[in-house]
Amino acid sequence: MINRLVGYGVIWGLSLALLSPETYGAKSPNVLMIIVDDLRPQLGCYGHNETRSPRIDQLAADGTLFETAYVQVPVCGASRASMMTGLYPTPERFVTYHSSVDEDAPGIVDIPGHLKSHGYSTVSNGKIYHQKNDCLASWDEISRPPDFRVYLNPENKKVQGKKQPAYEIADVDDDAYPSGKMANKIKDDLKAAKKSGKPFFITAGFTKPHLPFNAPKKYWDIYNRDSIALADNPFAPKGAPRQAMHEWNELRNGYGGIPQDGPVSDELAKTLIHGYYACVSYTDKLIGDILDELERLQLDKNTVVIMIGDHGWQLGEHTLWCKHALFETSLHTPMIIRAPGFKRGQRTKALVEFVDLYPTICELAGLQAPDHLQGKSLVPLMKNPSAKHKPAIFARYHGGETVRTARFQYSEWNGKNAMFYDHKVDPDENINQIENPNYAKAVQRLKGLLGEHREQL
Repeated sequence: MINRLVGYGVIWGLSLALLSPETYGAKSPNVLMIIVDDLRPQLGCYGHNETRSPRIDQLAADGTLFETAYVQVPVCGASRASMMTGLYPTPERFVTYHSSVDEDAPGIVDIPGHLKSHGYSTVSNGKIYHQKNDCLASWDEISRPPDFRVYLNPENKKVQGKKQPAYEIADVDDDAYPSGKMANKIKDDLKAAKKSGKPFFITAGFTKPHLPFNAPKKYWDIYNRDSIALADNPFAPKGAPRQAMHEWNELRNGYGGIPQDGPVSDELAKTLIHGYYACVSYTDKLIGDILDELERLQLDKNTVVIMIGDHGWQLGEHTLWCKHALFETSLHTPMIIRAPGFKRGQRTKALVEFVDLYPTICELAGLQAPDHLQGKSLVPLMKNPSAKHKPAIFARYHGGETVRTARFQYSEWNGKNAMFYDHKVDPDENINQIENPNYAKAVQRLKGLLGEHREQL
């Protein structure tokens, strides 16, 4: 399979090299793609008013919100590589956070590479690929802060032999942290793009709310610590296989003040959740600043805006923190698309996947999609939110595979241990029903869907 894809990538690149950018007029829509690291769908527009996200909520009100959008891999590197290439992960491809397109799918044309070959200016800002040097030829410009672990309070500066805290409350302006600086740079990019007149693909890769939860104090002050609720299900699902759980080492091993085993205290859990919310609100404000500049420059009427996370995140559910799981909390993430010519304020319950974004961008830009794509354009759903899209979504992580339909989710590890959840009666996935005979037919049906998916890869 990969040899066919590589061969296609070479032919595709050679054929596009013969095309002149002038072939594609200035009327081609611009694309502004916003990727927010570790963002779960805990936003006002997703019915979670405990989190303050007014600018993302407004974007949803102006566009199409996908209520059930899922990543292919619940870890940064693999998820982004899969999304940017439109390829599903396999046991050999897009496996860990170290994954890169150049190594796992050499010769494949990614989203910016495709658009660049069709006359687009392509600018990468912040964290788009996990690997800094991945797919360098796809971009006209790459701007990425050297480190997302920036602390501003003197007591939190790195001390040899001492881990830094998992959060920081600093009384500073928005542009003191890298995210704020990036937002300012993107506003300059938009001005330059307006002046050039070329269609653009500009990205905004926000690292917050990724750990550490460092945000200006004013965003912490939005929330009342006492009113922050802990997870309703801070326990392992009944009957869940061992492989479904993990020790959230990203938090335990990476930061100070975190117990090396066992649960965190309720007080620490509240602080961590508070920090996560503050970072969401901080990023929300910066997204709003960028969208305001887009409108001020009168570019909004011809710009597709896409806002997504890169996977979900646990905030104490199932004893877990961080991502790295095949539960709903790790796989479900926000997806909002605002595009010229489409109705405002639409919502769709259709199951969609991140591999669907590449063909969607192609259709919105009026471009032929590369043959290697394995997703399905979302444009029909943007025209009719009730349209049929696909019966199931698929994900995998660390030897585990998942298939999710509108009602059920089935996961298995190496064809042996498995878990099955009925989201109609158990949306939080608290009881593994894999041994329940009442679900035997449903289990077999989902196992069949998973088998068919494997054969198509």
